[in-house]
Amino acid sequence: MSGCLLAVTALFFAGCDSSQPASGRTAPTPHVQPARQVRVARAVTQPVERTVTAVGSLAAQDQATLSTKVAGRLQTIAVDLGSQVRKTELIAQIESRDYQLRVNQAEAALAQARARLGLPLEDSSDRIDPEKTSTVRQAQAILDEARRNHERVTKLWEQKVLSQSEVDTTAAAYSVALNRYQDALEEIRNREAMVAQRRAELEIARQQFADTTIAAPFDGAIQERRANMGEYLAAGSPIVTLVRMDPLRLRLEISEKEAFKIRESQKVRVTLEGTTNIYSGEIKRLSPALNERSRILLIEADVRNDGSLHPGSFARAAIVIDENAPALTVPPNAVVTFAGIEKVLSIHDGKAVEKRIATGDRANDWIEIVSGLKTGEVVILNPGNLQTGSPVVDAD
Repeated sequence: MSGCLLAVTALFFAGCDSSQPASGRTAPTPHVQPARQVRVARAVTQPVERTVTAVGSLAAQDQATLSTKVAGRLQTIAVDLGSQVRKTELIAQIESRDYQLRVNQAEAALAQARARLGLPLEDSSDRIDPEKTSTVRQAQAILDEARRNHERVTKLWEQKVLSQSEVDTTAAAYSVALNRYQDALEEIRNREAMVAQRRAELEIARQQFADTTIAAPFDGAIQERRANMGEYLAAGSPIVTLVRMDPLRLRLEISEKEAFKIRESQKVRVTLEGTTNIYSGEIKRLSPALNERSRILLIEADVRNDGSLHPGSFARAAIVIDENAPALTVPPNAVVTFAGIEKVLSIHDGKAVEKRIATGDRANDWIEIVSGLKTGEVVILNPGNLQTGSPVVDAD
């Protein structure tokens, strides 16, 4: 009985042998994923432009508050807000009648001083030889006569003809004549100084008369009008604020990390809020030191103004520090970014391989690869949902 049971069991397991296919069935074949055709490009080293980005603001090249140097009533003002003016163009006029009278008065005083000195009234030269003036010539004649008298009396005294008292009298007369001659010279010098003073007073009066006219010191535009016609203005009262509009100053702040890269004459590209225009400039001025608190270097560039730029505007700038720096680049559509991680897909043994990368500068047709790739390596363009291990084949 037991022998029959063992025989049946052996037959059962033999019939259930999985190594043998069931009657009428074939073993399933494994699924093979087809290779995906892709387009590829190579990582290449090419010259690219290196820039330092910064933010800042535009300011007028020059800004001046024009004030009156002399007091008076504002007779005319020829400009208003936004007026464009050229250098030396009339801005305002102070009533000048009073100052013209002061000029006339100073001219008369100068003529009087010149007459006392014996000079022509209208001549521009104030130089004179004191020895040729009538005052000095008269004193010189008296001195010569006193000297001759003293010499004659002295000779007669030596001959015992005249007494000592007469010699002393002529000596005293000679001394007085000499002092009068010196006084005459000093008087002429005093009159010369008076002429110089009157000449200076005349120049001051003429300058005050000229200062009644306020002119533009440079080409620019009126930023603010601060006085009105008919007002009486004290000396120093502001009339208008004038700004030079071309070129403009671009003031930028550079971090300590980038400061050593900045040099004079470097080119600058400037963009403003609300416009896509790109303006060109050039670094002109650098502060000699960094700010101790912020560690910021202040620099200035000059930017040509075509009329669309305004002082006070916020600006972004790209400072070109190297126009032909070598960089490893790939096309932009080869880079995939997911969750902040940048990568490219390459091909190895017919399969896609992911490589994490770090990128740098970018342009419309390339992205710089800082790390993760080498020159000549192949990258897949528009990889989409490809993953590492997916079979691929170059479509070209």
